[in-house]
Amino acid sequence: MRSKPMSPVVRAAFEAELARASAASPDTAAMWTALERAHIISQSWPWPHTRAHWHMFRLAVRCRDRSEAVGQVVRLLVAGVGSATGRVPHGNTGRTRAGLFAPMPVPDDIRALLSGGA
Repeated sequence: MRSKPMSPVVRAAFEAELARASAASPDTAAMWTALERAHIISQSWPWPHTRAHWHMFRLAVRCRDRSEAVGQVVRLLVAGVGSATGRVPHGNTGRTRAGLFAPMPVPDDIRALLSGGA
């Protein structure tokens, strides 16, 4: 569990990934990639983590992907609590296909960001 708020550097990277997802429209693959990166960055902070899942839910609805949308609803319900208690599968991309509790490798650039700016 993080006791510190998200640093300005990490927050800027998180917001940049959300903006990159928006700017990538209509390329939904690029949008998902940016949202997955935003999710990994945000996992340790309840509100940003929940925001990442909200954006994922909206994209799933836009893509008419019912199973992804349902999976994002579940994640919206547990993301904040998981972050607040430190019980998140770090590196997980946040997508339904990744599994709810499966830790995954953190990309090197995000690992460096989080270790230096957290």
